[in-house]
Amino acid sequence: MFDPTAFENIKVVIEGDIYDRDLSGEIIVIDRNDWINAAKLSRKYEISFTKKGFKQELLSANMTLEAGLENLSAELLQNENAKQLAGCIVGISFGLIHKNEMNVFKEVQKALVEIWGRERAIVQSAMIDPLENKSLIQSQVKVSFNRLVYEEQIDDLSEMVDYMITSLEKIKIIID
Repeated sequence: MFDPTAFENIKVVIEGDIYDRDLSGEIIVIDRNDWINAAKLSRKYEISFTKKGFKQELLSANMTLEAGLENLSAELLQNENAKQLAGCIVGISFGLIHKNEMNVFKEVQKALVEIWGRERAIVQSAMIDPLENKSLIQSQVKVSFNRLVYEEQIDDLSEMVDYMITSLEKIKIIID
């Protein structure tokens, strides 16, 4: 019988958790992608959502799961030395539109450090058209864990969704 990979098991659990929250009306799923790269034998799954009542074009959250050939082979070959590679990379990001003011960036950074902790890499980037003088800009905030996530940590992923929702709520207060 086929034994699903860690990536597949993690994906199914996180997808089920997020869609349960969508069905309950807590959040609204706004996008989902599931890629298989046959040339590199890698997988990538991405799901985006926002809080119910929020405008998705102004504020959204995104979770990405990725597993490459080395992750898949570590599981399939069951090599004891490669066991530490039998997981996937989890990435969290937030897309937002806000005033082009430094204090907004600082407040978002402070809020996310409080939620996610100092051991996470939190990186903000902004996209602006330098030829247009707009008061609003589009930015993205990435939260990185700098490590693999394993099947044993599946319960932690549900907690991550809670943190993502809390992050959306805090960011919304900052950008309003």
